[in-house]
Amino acid sequence: MAGQNHHFIRYAPEPVPYAIDRYVRETARLYAVLNRKLADGREFICGEYSIADIACYPWIVPHERQRQKLEDFPYMANWFERIRQRPATQRAYARAAEVNTQTQPDEAARKVLFGQDASTVR
Repeated sequence: MAGQNHHFIRYAPEPVPYAIDRYVRETARLYAVLNRKLADGREFICGEYSIADIACYPWIVPHERQRQKLEDFPYMANWFERIRQRPATQRAYARAAEVNTQTQPDEAARKVLFGQDASTVR
C-alpha cells in the first residue's frame, strides 16, 4: 500500500486525487496497525529484533513523503527510532546515500518501473 502511495504522490504522470487520498489513508491505517501491535510494550514487532523489523522499517523511512506524521503513532515512532539508531541501520543508509544519487528515475528506469505488463515476462 505504501508503494501505491509513493507511486501516486511522486511518480504518476498527473495527480489522481482519489488515488492519492486512498493510499495516504491506507498507509495511515497500516501505520495504526503497527502502532497497536507495538502498544503492548514490546521493543520490536515480534518481541525480539527480526526480519519483520528489517522488512517494515524501510517502508516507514519516507513517512513524510507518504504524508504521515510519526507523532500520530507514538509506539511506532519509538520503534522507528530504535531501529534508526542501530549501528547497522546507520551504516546501511549511509552506504545507500553514497550509491543512490538519482532522486527521480530517468526514462529508462521509468520504462522498467512502470512500463511493463504481461507481455514483458519471458
